[in-house]
Amino acid sequence: MSGLDRFADRLVVPRRVRRGAALTLVFASVLVTGAATGSWSEAAGDGRKTPPGSVRSDAVAPLGGDGHTAERASEAAAEAMADGKSAEKAAEEAVSRSGDRWGSVYSHGEYQEFEEALDGAYTGVGLWARRGADGRMEVSRVQKGGPADRAGIRKGDRLRSIDGERVTGRPVTEVVALLRGDRAGTPVRLGLERATRAWSETLRRARLSTDSVTVTKLSGGAVMIKVAAFTKGSGEAVRSAVREAPEGAGILLDLRGNSGGLVSEAVTASSALVDGGLVATYDVRGEQKALHAERGGDTERPVVTLVDGGTMSAAELLTGALQDRGRAVVVGSRTFGKGSVQMPSRLPDGSVAELTVGHYRTPSGRTVDGRGITPDLEVEHGAEARAETVLTGLGPPS
Repeated sequence: MSGLDRFADRLVVPRRVRRGAALTLVFASVLVTGAATGSWSEAAGDGRKTPPGSVRSDAVAPLGGDGHTAERASEAAAEAMADGKSAEKAAEEAVSRSGDRWGSVYSHGEYQEFEEALDGAYTGVGLWARRGADGRMEVSRVQKGGPADRAGIRKGDRLRSIDGERVTGRPVTEVVALLRGDRAGTPVRLGLERATRAWSETLRRARLSTDSVTVTKLSGGAVMIKVAAFTKGSGEAVRSAVREAPEGAGILLDLRGNSGGLVSEAVTASSALVDGGLVATYDVRGEQKALHAERGGDTERPVVTLVDGGTMSAAELLTGALQDRGRAVVVGSRTFGKGSVQMPSRLPDGSVAELTVGHYRTPSGRTVDGRGITPDLEVEHGAEARAETVLTGLGPPS
């Protein structure tokens, strides 16, 4: 098996912002667990770089990625080591000069943390945040049993500051980075607001597991399947949720804030709703490949897919497949638009560079990178209610 084949079948989660808003998409065939990050989730950042969800260290190719850039990064790292300088910094500068805006370099320690994240666990306080229309941060979800839950923090509380740094108006990715820490037990002080009450709460970060798929029965009889990220097992969880839904019940597939995950899981999820066929094509260094769903999916239930600007990577791949094949009506706002392919490269000091080598396309040939996916029904506010209305009006596909 070539190095290319080893990394050609997996799509993984976005990383931290590089040059403003960079988030990554990585293909690899090693079927290990992906980090449950979600674009609004604290699991999306570790205070420095968001986990790329790449392969385990023993599966990293010696020099994958863009051959020339990888070679330049490796040479720069080796020269820096010989001069007693930072190999990682030298490699980062080489990647930056290459013009690869999605390329990044991770230290050995960071990559080890990312490997832990591949197990669906993260270090944090168990809260998710989103930015409101007024620019203020609010808590959108609290993980049951986590530090935030035990401290009495609730969904809807305003998040004013983290360790004394005000967060109003800041990118969600920066807020995420402030919430994360290097290890469990480290303190983080949150400034909070609820109605007229303002207070501070010091929490201690903990190792927490993530539930990437949640199922809710809606009042009209439909079933909402929320996928926060495509971690290992999430695709089968979607299939189970579809199989267990009441007969004839519509499916509202909520991919808002889903920052990506394992492509194998996204393809498995697609297999719940289509009867085999093409899910996506992608190229790696000019070599064309295709991803196909398994046969036997439910093709009778009406489906609406709910997306927003935080829907990216593997979630966009699934959205594009369902939309192109006429299997779902897509409701919400334009998705992020991250459809490039990265491969990891090990550097002489043990750090890892991830470099762009190609792009993926939807079944009809649409390119997602830099464009995103435009919903069939664009809705900025009240998208969930509109999606439910659309789902109610849909009958079984002919």
